[in-house]
Amino acid sequence: MQENPQLPQSDEPQTMGEPSAAPAEDSTETMPSTEELLRQAELKAAEHHDAWLRAKAEAENVRRRAQEDIAKAHKFAVEKFAQELLAVKDSLEAALATENATLENMKAGVELTLKQLVGAFEKHGLTEINPVGEKFDPHRHQAITMVEADGEPNRVLNVLQKGYALHERVIRPALVVVSTAKAAQGT
Repeated sequence: MQENPQLPQSDEPQTMGEPSAAPAEDSTETMPSTEELLRQAELKAAEHHDAWLRAKAEAENVRRRAQEDIAKAHKFAVEKFAQELLAVKDSLEAALATENATLENMKAGVELTLKQLVGAFEKHGLTEINPVGEKFDPHRHQAITMVEADGEPNRVLNVLQKGYALHERVIRPALVVVSTAKAAQGT
């Protein structure tokens, strides 16, 4: 037999009309059927739906925990302030329980108790508004009456009741008497 010089030499026998590689077999195997594609898409959809349900449940849990935290914060917001006031109450009760107290001792005890109360106020941002001599500020003061006086008008002459602010927010305006300019005297 004679060798064909045009055919490549290889260890495997080749037949005419067939390509040397087998891509025809691979192309049919790599292309899944429509049913398989649908099954894979349904599995992915189920996975995504499950992940969505879990994320939704987690978001609901976070929202519920946040609402509980806010409710607790509202409920116990004054806890530390109340603890400070308990010391003031204890001091007042001790003063009332004292037998044969002199006027001077009672006054000294009340002054110490007032210092405790002022300390509790300051510690928690409650400040006094006592504006004697200041310019009238309708956001911080409430004018009860106006009186003619020498000097600049719209000045606080007298404080009838001190005001209070909590962290710069007025919770009770000071009740004040305000000056007006003196009327010109007639001839």
